[in-house]
Amino acid sequence: MENKINEKISIIAREITKGGNNVVFTGAGISTESGIPDFRSKGGIWDKYRPVYFDEFMSSKMARIEYWKMKEELYPDLIKAKPNPAHIAVAELHEMGLIEAVITQNIDGLHQDSGIPSERVIELHGNTRRARCTGCQRIISLDEVHRRIEQGDLAPECECGGYLKSDTISFGQAMPVEEMEKATDLSRNAYVFIVIGSTLLVHPAAAIPGYATTNGAFLVIVNLSETPYDDAADVLIQGKAGDILPEITKEVRRLKEHQCK
Repeated sequence: MENKINEKISIIAREITKGGNNVVFTGAGISTESGIPDFRSKGGIWDKYRPVYFDEFMSSKMARIEYWKMKEELYPDLIKAKPNPAHIAVAELHEMGLIEAVITQNIDGLHQDSGIPSERVIELHGNTRRARCTGCQRIISLDEVHRRIEQGDLAPECECGGYLKSDTISFGQAMPVEEMEKATDLSRNAYVFIVIGSTLLVHPAAAIPGYATTNGAFLVIVNLSETPYDDAADVLIQGKAGDILPEITKEVRRLKEHQCK
């Protein structure tokens, strides 16, 4: 089995080092290894709290209190989370000039913490480290909202009177147009498209790998469980991102060093 995985890693590394527009697509599976809870898995946050839909958030103060209560439970894990070996490996590939961009379903900011410039991280579902006013669109840090909630302001509002909400996409809220357009364009022009830690079940983001394969991209999937795209993958590895990605990066570095000799 180990030889089989090593063979797959070598194939992936060879394709990456050919250059071109290589794109990484990440989901919750890369961040759970940093201690970020997976919302949808058994025992996840949706087992404890029901999702607060966007229209509820906008129309009900009690819904906003419930929403921020859930966010507060996630806050300790968020502030102590650090990039894990998979994040670092992707950042190293980007530093080598071999990754055009990272498209992520995650909202934790760990790709930026790993060293990838913010403009190269396409956040499809937003970023929970900041809050946005639903009225004037002012951005404030999650830390400031956390302080206000600790002081008893359970449904914080902006000074303009608008509601402060995590700068993330809630159920029933429209996806960000600019980010979706960027992700679609990147995917359609990708040479290698690498899916890491995503079940590819959450739409519309889950459709993005299809844009890549339709245009002939070399599809790589690294995930613990099955995905709807497994049969379409050129290389499929069922394993932990933190184990596999460093090995891919190590092999890429070896190939590049050999090319320079």
